[in-house]
Amino acid sequence: MVFKNTLRSGRVRNVIFQERGTFYGAALEFNIVERGDSPQEVMLLLDDAIKGYVESAQKNKLSISVLNQLVDPEYEALWCAGQDGSKKIGRRVYSTSSQSIAALAA
Repeated sequence: MVFKNTLRSGRVRNVIFQERGTFYGAALEFNIVERGDSPQEVMLLLDDAIKGYVESAQKNKLSISVLNQLVDPEYEALWCAGQDGSKKIGRRVYSTSSQSIAALAA
């Protein structure tokens, strides 16, 4: 398997969506999911979780496989729908973005 993320470089994709009145945010390559009462709250929670995850991986010199996890197909579909503006998935995608691992590096 070829890894695109390392402990110092690469990107993690994020998607924030609403399902049944609850907001969720997922960091796709890290398999981190946060939930909250608003997209803004979820964005802050997800950002903190991602930073902590990367810092922990760097500090403990973990295998880069933790930064390149298999993406859940449901979240991949949400990411793609958010990127192309599709309304066919039955959930409202509020935002998609990506963060640089280098910017998160300790």
